[in-house]
Amino acid sequence: MPVSAGYRPDPAHPALGDAFFDPVTPARFPRHVLRYRNQRWAERVGLGELTPAEWEDHFARFVQLPGNLTQPLALRYHGHQFHVYNAALGDGRGFLFAQLHDVEDGRLLDLATKGSGQTPWSRGGDGRLTLKGGVREVLATAMLEALGVPTSKSFSLFETGEELERGDEPSPTRSSVLVRLGHSHVRFGTFQRLRYHDDVAGLRRLVEFSIEHYLPKAAGGGDPVVTFLRAVTARSARLCAAWMAAGFVHGVLNTDNMNVTGESFDYGPYRFLAVLDPDFVAAYFDPTGLYAFGRQPSIVHWNLARLADALAPLVPGGALAPALAGYEGTFTEAFHGALLARLGLRRVGPDEDEGLVLAMLAFLRDGRAGFDRFFFDWYGGAASETRARESPAAPLYAGPAFGAFRRRLEQYAARHPGRLALPYWQRAAPCTLLIDDVEALWAAIAERDDWGPFEGKLAAIEELRSASDPLV
Repeated sequence: MPVSAGYRPDPAHPALGDAFFDPVTPARFPRHVLRYRNQRWAERVGLGELTPAEWEDHFARFVQLPGNLTQPLALRYHGHQFHVYNAALGDGRGFLFAQLHDVEDGRLLDLATKGSGQTPWSRGGDGRLTLKGGVREVLATAMLEALGVPTSKSFSLFETGEELERGDEPSPTRSSVLVRLGHSHVRFGTFQRLRYHDDVAGLRRLVEFSIEHYLPKAAGGGDPVVTFLRAVTARSARLCAAWMAAGFVHGVLNTDNMNVTGESFDYGPYRFLAVLDPDFVAAYFDPTGLYAFGRQPSIVHWNLARLADALAPLVPGGALAPALAGYEGTFTEAFHGALLARLGLRRVGPDEDEGLVLAMLAFLRDGRAGFDRFFFDWYGGAASETRARESPAAPLYAGPAFGAFRRRLEQYAARHPGRLALPYWQRAAPCTLLIDDVEALWAAIAERDDWGPFEGKLAAIEELRSASDPLV
């Protein structure tokens, strides 16, 4: 197998012990039609030289990667789902397939699946993933990565030739299996399960494992449980700030959908905002708006408090409170920074930045400018005035609601003035991933098996990535 010299397998998870997972057997599929291969990230983990046949073997048949996990592992966890505790969770249609290191920064990364068959935690489900679900996740991860949001990466997508019955989309529908690359699949719910079973030794072991393999900077400097929670809190706050600046609505912010490295993963009914709307809800099954866009910061904090509850048996009473107390300040600082990064501006100072952000949000809320359009038009700040005035949104920029923001903008300089000449910023419109965009791409696939629009959208997203400043 032609893995590169950079391939560094490190199957660390089995060291936790078999109480943390169940060995499983992958499903067999009637077809393997490659629909997406992430070559850029394959090269970053030493798998870029795999032939098409080898890629199919490893990511559709799940033949073991050299020196890696000898059998896939369905991970065990619990979680609060819409604030209701569920003790019957676990990897129900996926598993941990391999662990390996990033060639560039040395991080331990996980290759895990979605749609790879039934496990002991399938809860009556078929363990499969619709092709539409796979396409949606590829698009979500590409867009979030382009914007600089910490996210898992869609690594591989195969269409698998089965007809699936689903209640929330026309059936039968096409099937797929997805492989995602992520920095840890240790979830908040993994700790909750151990607390539920009063497994204090397991809790301590999982904290130590997480620090060693995923959060080495949290080692030392006091009680490891406190420093661990402080690190997870900071990472989660920065992740949520990036979501908010990206206009991203996760949709299902359950505790089992948050991990210890502060990386977004597992995309179901996500949406991107058309306009700034704090009450916008992504999931049709969220009638009360619990996970609405504007509630995401408070929900992430609530989820962190549940993680603290799970860790409480490991430390003296009240010792974890200071670690959680840093959430609001970290989120606010990161949110201001992310919004300025999305505009491609250098920061000036805390007070000035806060004033600019408040004026910006007031305009976006009251002026109803397109969320992506606004950041596209004004990337680079005042240096983009001419381009912005030629935008379809130009009438909104002439009104009084915009004036307060525009006056503050004079204090700010572009971070990378040279980027303004890049082809992306010469486009007539920003690259977006609104629900209508996704549905149009899927319609071309479903009706004509036309993958051109999907591939074109990925190319446009890559152009955005190359032209943008990371939000974190």
